[in-house]
Amino acid sequence: MEKETKIMSVRDAIIMAMSEEMRRDENVFLMGEDVGVFGGDFGTSVGMLDEFGKERVRDTPISENAISGAAIGAAMTGMRPIVDVTFMDFVVYMMDNIVNQAAKTRYMYGGKGQIPVVFRCAAGGGVGSAAQHSQSLEAWFTHIPGLKVVAPGTPADVKGILKAAIRDNNPVIFLEYKAQFNMKGEVPLDPEFVLPLGKADIKKEGKDVSVITYGRMLERVMQAAKEVEEAEGVNVEVVDLITLSPLDKDTVLESVKKTGKVLLVNDAHKTGGFIGEVAAMIAESDAFDYLDGRILRLAGEDVPIPYNQTLEAAMIPSVERIKKYILKLVNNR
Repeated sequence: MEKETKIMSVRDAIIMAMSEEMRRDENVFLMGEDVGVFGGDFGTSVGMLDEFGKERVRDTPISENAISGAAIGAAMTGMRPIVDVTFMDFVVYMMDNIVNQAAKTRYMYGGKGQIPVVFRCAAGGGVGSAAQHSQSLEAWFTHIPGLKVVAPGTPADVKGILKAAIRDNNPVIFLEYKAQFNMKGEVPLDPEFVLPLGKADIKKEGKDVSVITYGRMLERVMQAAKEVEEAEGVNVEVVDLITLSPLDKDTVLESVKKTGKVLLVNDAHKTGGFIGEVAAMIAESDAFDYLDGRILRLAGEDVPIPYNQTLEAAMIPSVERIKKYILKLVNNR
């Protein structure tokens, strides 16, 4: 029997996931700036105040340090807060609480101090929000043991992974991309549709080259894979990491061994970006012996993200640039 689905946006998938989990568990609540009456800065909590009330959809002062500290304290006492960070850039004000407290408490107390809190971060460019409101900072957090980091790229994955993050007993950094809040796709309506953390997904089977990506870039990689197959006959395998930490190394390495060619794509800055860690992991593994060419990275330029939308578009990997890099690998250029 096929499970019932509905076409909906990423925004609505977020609302559905949070609402289902709040109905399921009275300890789950949402907090952040403008999440109540306003419905969230990006409309990701519209209608939730009416259903759950102000005790469980809590508007906070404009103080990210206070928000993160209160959320972590609530999690320590058995609550399961979801924090709407709004722009991911604002997470810099939360770093001490997240990195020095939330990430380390469970380890330091021998597993007795669980911190089940989700930090929802609206990441990335593409909407003209300029240098201080357009960053993807996931690489910072993958460097910190004790944090889980996820970056889904489809509405269905957004729902399934957000629900898994809320149920997890560890702090989770959840990336949702501003440029994709209106992107639509089929989403399972089953309240128990939950995807596993730490598991990558082969979004497209292929044999000629592996393109490994996550988050916003998945949509562009899928489009590029389709176009090079139609125009050039190149059969691309698309690996969607979904969870960056913990990383599903097995799925990545099996794909590399299968195709022998690897392109890594993300929209964050290239220097120090997460795909560099994936490249190093491949180079240190036995999959390296299967490679028939260089490992290539395609990422955002190492400049502050411009406000001008033409310049902004130029610094983020496009479908055309992804196609160019795929053909460079296939043709050993």
